[in-house]
Amino acid sequence: MVNDLIFPDILLYLLDMVGVIACAIAGTLLAQHKGFDIAGCILVSMVNAIGGGTLRDMALDRHPLFWMTDLNYVIVITATSLTLQVFFHLYHKIDNALRFFDAIGLAAFSVIGFKVALHQDISPLIAIMMGVWTAIIGGLLRDIICNEIPLVLQREIYITASIAGSVTYLLLDYLGLNPGLNEFIMLGVIFAVRMLAVKFDWHLPSIRLVD
Repeated sequence: MVNDLIFPDILLYLLDMVGVIACAIAGTLLAQHKGFDIAGCILVSMVNAIGGGTLRDMALDRHPLFWMTDLNYVIVITATSLTLQVFFHLYHKIDNALRFFDAIGLAAFSVIGFKVALHQDISPLIAIMMGVWTAIIGGLLRDIICNEIPLVLQREIYITASIAGSVTYLLLDYLGLNPGLNEFIMLGVIFAVRMLAVKFDWHLPSIRLVD
């Protein structure tokens, strides 16, 4: 019984750290590419890694904020950013590397935000929204700081991937699938949809009125 209660929390925490590391890498890659200094790269990686979760917790009135009570977030982000800055020369294909780690962060944070909201007894629709917020806000702020047009605003299959994963979770949960396995499936669906969109250049259509 104890393991049944503890395992989901450990799983969520590990997923959170995976997302944090991935987003710290993505943020540092872009900031370094833009010529930011050491502190600037760390700042961008912080915003990218914890920005979405911070907004989610504020919206759900969860206090204190998660990274204020667990210094592992700040330590991991800082260490990841510094390490990557030292070995930045190994990443020759900046766009491919950025999109790969961005996809990992998107998947992990979507699962985290979605599950946190469900644990707050929030309706499924709002839980899906919290998953999206957790996944995209950090990257949105990162791109704005780095003077880039945010990926989520460029007809990218980004928000759609997060929603697809959440809907998959809800359907499988309705069918009685084990929650732990369901989380991994949700993670895989989001990552797969995002990377397939990058590989095959899938984009959402835009609506334009003809004059």
